[in-house]
Amino acid sequence: MYQRFFGLRESPFNVNPDPRYLYLTRQIQEALAGLTYGIQNRKGFILLTGEVGTGKTTLLNRLLDWLRGQRVATAFIFNSRLEVNHLFDFMMADFEIPYDSREKSHVLLRLNQWLLDRYRLGETAVLIVDEAQNLSSEVLEEIRLLTNLETSTEKLLQIVLTGQPELEEKLKVPELRQLRQRITLRCHTSALSLDETYGYIAERLRIAGSNGEPIFSKEAIQMVHQYSRGIPRVVNLLCEHSMINAYVDSLRPVPAHLVEEVAREFQLDEVAPSAGNGAVHSSEAVNTQTLLENLDELLGRLRQANVLSSRERKR
Repeated sequence: MYQRFFGLRESPFNVNPDPRYLYLTRQIQEALAGLTYGIQNRKGFILLTGEVGTGKTTLLNRLLDWLRGQRVATAFIFNSRLEVNHLFDFMMADFEIPYDSREKSHVLLRLNQWLLDRYRLGETAVLIVDEAQNLSSEVLEEIRLLTNLETSTEKLLQIVLTGQPELEEKLKVPELRQLRQRITLRCHTSALSLDETYGYIAERLRIAGSNGEPIFSKEAIQMVHQYSRGIPRVVNLLCEHSMINAYVDSLRPVPAHLVEEVAREFQLDEVAPSAGNGAVHSSEAVNTQTLLENLDELLGRLRQANVLSSRERKR
C-alpha cells in the first residue's frame, strides 16, 4: 500500500527469505563461497551457523537456487523436530528415490546404489538440514553415518548442517565427537555493521525499484541499526513499519522519530541502543534473542491484519 508513495514496484522488507534480496556482505560472500566450494569438491560435511535472524535461511535459499541451476539433486529438511525414520522418509522423498521397504538397512542400500549411479555419471547429491540445533543426538549420529557412503577417494553425499550457535555447543558433547571431527568446512553469518546496514537497506530498496532518491534519512538508518543491532530480520521489521507510518503521515524521507516509534511498539527500546559498532553485552543479547523469538508470532498476527504482505514462501 505504500509502494507507489515511495516509487517502488514491491515491498523491499518482506520477512520472507527471498534469495533475490540476499545482501552480500564480506562474511556472506565467504559463507556462500565456502558452501559452493565444499559441495563442488565433495568435502562431505559443511557447517553453517549464525545467530537468530542473521540471514541463514536466505543464504540457504540462494544456495538452493544455485544447486537447481546446476541440476544438483538436493534434499532440504527444514523440520528438525523429527525421528530417525522421518529423516530417511523426508530425504528419500526429496531425492525422489523409490523404495519398497522402510527398514533402515534396505533404505540405506537403495540410497547407496542411487548415489553410486549418480557418481558414475559425474553428478552430485546434497542433503541440507536446517535448524539442526534442534536435532537429537541420535538423529545427528545417523546423519554422521551417512558420510560412510563413499568411494575410496570421495564422499558420495554432501551434507550441509545449519543452525544457531547452540549447534556448535551441541557438537562438543563426547558422543558427537566423531561428527565434529568430520566437519571439513565451517561458515558463519553475523549481524551487520553500521556501514553494512546502510548498504543492506539501499540494496533492498534498489531491488524493489527505487530510483535512488532518499527514502530513509541518514538519522533514521542510524536508528534502525541501533535498535536492530544489525540483525537483518529486525532491520526488515523496523524499515517495513517505519515506511508504513511514513506513508500514513505523508513523510518522505522516513524520519528517525518514526523508527523510534516502531521500536517502542515492538519493545525493542527495552534493550538499550548499541553504540554503533554492533557489540552486544551478554545480558542485552539475552533480551534481544527473546525479542527475536517473539517476532515470528507478532509478524504472523500482522499478516492476518493485512498490515504486511500475505505472500507465502514458495519452494
